Amino acid sequence: MESVQAIKQRFGIIGDDPKLNRAIEKAIQVAPTDISVLVTGESGVGKESIPKIIHSLSHRKHGKYIAVNCGAIPEGTIDSELFGHEKGAFTGATQTRNGYFEVADGGTIFLDEVGELPLPTQVRLLRVLENGEFIKVGSSKVQKTDVRIVAATNVSMFEAIKKERFREDLYYRLSTVEINLPPLRERQEDIHLLFRKFASDFGLKYKMPTIKLEEEAVKVLLNYRWGGNIRQLRNIAEQISVLEQSRSITAENLKHYLPDVGSNLPAVISEKKKESDFSNEREILYKVLFDMKNDLNDLKKLTLKLMQEGNNKEVQDENEGLIQKIYGDSGDDIDEADIDNDKLEVLQIPQKNAAQKQEEKDKYYFAEEIEEEETLSLQDKELELIKKSLERHNGKRKAAADELGISERTLYRKIKQYNL
Repeated sequence: MESVQAIKQRFGIIGDDPKLNRAIEKAIQVAPTDISVLVTGESGVGKESIPKIIHSLSHRKHGKYIAVNCGAIPEGTIDSELFGHEKGAFTGATQTRNGYFEVADGGTIFLDEVGELPLPTQVRLLRVLENGEFIKVGSSKVQKTDVRIVAATNVSMFEAIKKERFREDLYYRLSTVEINLPPLRERQEDIHLLFRKFASDFGLKYKMPTIKLEEEAVKVLLNYRWGGNIRQLRNIAEQISVLEQSRSITAENLKHYLPDVGSNLPAVISEKKKESDFSNEREILYKVLFDMKNDLNDLKKLTLKLMQEGNNKEVQDENEGLIQKIYGDSGDDIDEADIDNDKLEVLQIPQKNAAQKQEEKDKYYFAEEIEEEETLSLQDKELELIKKSLERHNGKRKAAADELGISERTLYRKIKQYNL
């Protein structure tokens, strides 16, 4: 069995990152078997190298190796490309054609971007994986094939399964062994090494001196996120090699070739930003209404205490605390002249006879009824907001709770309360 280092030299793989080495080790170990392999990783990380390693180290190495980009073949013709067709099977089918699975019999097929396969083609592929059988388009004859399948994808297969874009049974058939290649930003020590290799290659190709990065430029290179991974790094090395007159590249020179170099963070677009401004205003109004409700409750308690107990010292001290809560931090500096006439009448209640006290109690109970009506109105608004938020997020409680500014547990309690 060849070593990892020997394989890297043989296939021109550069770098010594532990995750990269582990991926190559898994490819070496699985190569002698006929197990299906799924290679995962972001676009541009070099996934096409893994199936080549597996094929070259397998007992099929003398058979054919065919790489198929599933995302580049139109949906209407992909079945014909993979499984072949009979003459007259469709318009333009002037002769019988052998598909890749028939041509590669005894060899290996690499299905790149397998996540882009249409669902009907996925059913056909599943049959090949299960019993090695396929049927040409326009034929009723079952044919056998002995093909090793290695697939690759840069999409989240679990998300695709959840959205019913990819069959779960096919995923588990393809991913008997899964090999993941790390993105370039996680291979910090390999970035400059790869750049130097690409710069050297392009210097030879275009017959010009090799470009070199200054110390500050190397720091910029290492701190960039490389969304396009190795493919992007290679393209930038080629651009600089061709366009720059000076062979010594400064940090400023390099920044001109790096998109969005001012940000080292990934561009994440929150779905909340897609909502209208009206949604944000409604959320603010929702919170303001509940703050007002709390203030009204505090004012009601203050009024009741003053009516029932008069102006003794203990009650006055407690009332000052309630006043400060209602009017904010400036409550310590509030005097009677600062309070409007309505509040002044409530707060300055002298000792009264029984008839006057009863009259004030009647006024309080009337005010309490009004407050209950307002509370009911707030509940209606709360119910309406919760309903609309749940509808907008298709019943997803977490997203709705985030939008409403409450916890998911509180939202669940509200849903049970209102029987939603």
